[in-house]
Amino acid sequence: MSEAESPIAWLNGEFLPATSLSVPVGDAGFVLGATVTEQLRTFRGQLFLPDLHGTRFAASLAIAGIDLAAVRKADLTPAGLTIEAVLAAAAEVVRQHAALRPADDDLGVVIFATPGDLAAQHEGRPSAPRVVIHSFPLAFRLWWRAYAEGVSLRRVQVRQVPDACWPVRLKCRSRMHYHLADREAAALEPGSRAILEETDGTICETSTANVITVRDGVLSTPMHALEGVSLRYAHERAADLGLTWQPRALVHEDLASADEILLTSTPNCLLPVTRYEGKPVGSGTPGPIYTRLLAAWSKAVGVDIARQAASRGGQAERDQADVAEALSR
Repeated sequence: MSEAESPIAWLNGEFLPATSLSVPVGDAGFVLGATVTEQLRTFRGQLFLPDLHGTRFAASLAIAGIDLAAVRKADLTPAGLTIEAVLAAAAEVVRQHAALRPADDDLGVVIFATPGDLAAQHEGRPSAPRVVIHSFPLAFRLWWRAYAEGVSLRRVQVRQVPDACWPVRLKCRSRMHYHLADREAAALEPGSRAILEETDGTICETSTANVITVRDGVLSTPMHALEGVSLRYAHERAADLGLTWQPRALVHEDLASADEILLTSTPNCLLPVTRYEGKPVGSGTPGPIYTRLLAAWSKAVGVDIARQAASRGGQAERDQADVAEALSR
């Protein structure tokens, strides 16, 4: 892809072709994993819930001690970079990238920030923080079947990072435990995802999603987990439907006996869990609460979420099959 065909990205106040985006390998985000991040998605080419993501991003920056005001460019305010400027830049990245995509497509958008150069790898000289925005087509092909078929969860030995290391409300990219947990889950059952527990055995989250259980019509979520923006949105849609929500400490037995288990995350919004620990959840098919919540979510955003995923994900699979067939000739 040439620079002229590339979508744009953004780095510290400057737009540039995404193909030219780079961060030095000596940046503390690479060397130490000291990166805070937010992932957003679009609906109909518009950022979804940007203000909520911005608020959480600001909280993570404060915990990590990354000061946006230290980023100063000629086209920024004298006080330096602001959350508002970052969100405005994200909207522009989306506007230009969406113009290159089919009308029924949507994008993932990542915003991340690092402390800047690690002084130890730059002759003792640190730099200002780096703030980056880039976008990409949502990988619908990875999850489009899950809306109807569900996903599988497995317990693993890997545990959630305790608050003594960093607080659960910090959304960061230090995620080796997620990587190891999902590898362990896939070894137990191919295609399954890991459910992470605290050291005391209470349920926390998966590597990519918040967890909701449904029992006798009551929805429950773990009390000690990163509060996802999508989880909050699901809470609002549940209230619209008159459903009862009860955050509380959850343990393995709560998931094993649940009528339904749901996952919320930014890219796919809401997915049903139909197998837990190798056994069916409820009837082993997506349940009625999931169906009602997904329908309410789709209505609120003006997009049939499952149908869009099936359309885009199914087409991607067909395109890949066509390429494979052509190469085999």
